Amino acid sequence: MPRILSLASGLAALCMWACQPVPHKHEEEAVFAVTTPMRKDAELTREYVAQVHAIQHIEVRALERGYLTEIFVDEGQLVVEDKKMFQIMPLIYRADLRRAEAEVDMASIEYKNTKTLADKNIVSPAELALRGARLNRAKAELSLAQTHMRLTEIHAPFTGLMDKFEVRLGSLVEEGDLLTTLSDNRTLWIYFNVPEAEYLDYKSNPDQKLDVKFKMANGKFFDQEGKVETIEADFDNTTGNIAFRATFPNPAGLLRHGQTGNIVVTTKYPDAQMIPQKATFEILDRRYVFVVGEDGVVQSRPISVAAELPHVFILDGGLADTDRVLLEGLRKVSEGKHIEVKYEEPAEVFAQLKYHAE
Repeated sequence: MPRILSLASGLAALCMWACQPVPHKHEEEAVFAVTTPMRKDAELTREYVAQVHAIQHIEVRALERGYLTEIFVDEGQLVVEDKKMFQIMPLIYRADLRRAEAEVDMASIEYKNTKTLADKNIVSPAELALRGARLNRAKAELSLAQTHMRLTEIHAPFTGLMDKFEVRLGSLVEEGDLLTTLSDNRTLWIYFNVPEAEYLDYKSNPDQKLDVKFKMANGKFFDQEGKVETIEADFDNTTGNIAFRATFPNPAGLLRHGQTGNIVVTTKYPDAQMIPQKATFEILDRRYVFVVGEDGVVQSRPISVAAELPHVFILDGGLADTDRVLLEGLRKVSEGKHIEVKYEEPAEVFAQLKYHAE
């Protein structure tokens, strides 16, 4: 009996202990990191696939039919303007030229004799006019023969580089046959395709100057800077791009027609206002941030993004430099909510972004 009473007393004590309320631990209120926008000079670099074109690149073709009897240049050679390049067999045209020269000599003698007689009133003025007409016709025939003779000689229309020969010595060429190509690469036009959105950004700021460089196929930069001088008229409907043309000097002749590479366009943003991308969110194609006032109340704020860098947005409106922007926990807060914050210096925040990016 005493054992039963002792056991009952123990159970009663255990029940009373279990029924006592357990003290709750107060949850620590979350503390959110905030920072202010950073001011710094920034650059945005874009690359575009590009192709090199000589400012003059033409096909050299035969002007007359005949055998190619002389070649005065070599493939890859730099030829100066008006240098003789090819000779097509001129035998027939040389004979025509000599005949025309003889006709001019004969007509000239006849005209002089007739003029002497006309001055003495021995022959009529009409006879003198007839001799003069014959002389003019002979001179015209001579000019035609000289032209045909010149057409058998192919001269360089400008200073440039020879390409490969399309014919060989002794070949029978027809009028219009391709002999070679000639490129003046002292100045180059480099074409690159730009998406429509970037084209619109460029045109919306007519005072914006583009620093244009050319990255060659070996990954090195060409030692001359280029200038964007023109934009083609139409967009390519299949790609949504439009072609820009940059002009580059090529004094050393390193680049040649047909090369490929990348155009690198650098846009400068002096004293740019920047915030981390992770501090933003998007609603219906608009970008927002949460700004925390001095009273700790959260408010959403629309922002205007001027450019996008790795992990960073460059802004052109929406924030003051003193606004405290929420860095993290964007899903845990809402409009008008009061939160506890800790301030982090912008330089430290951006250094962490760089660290994580690496």
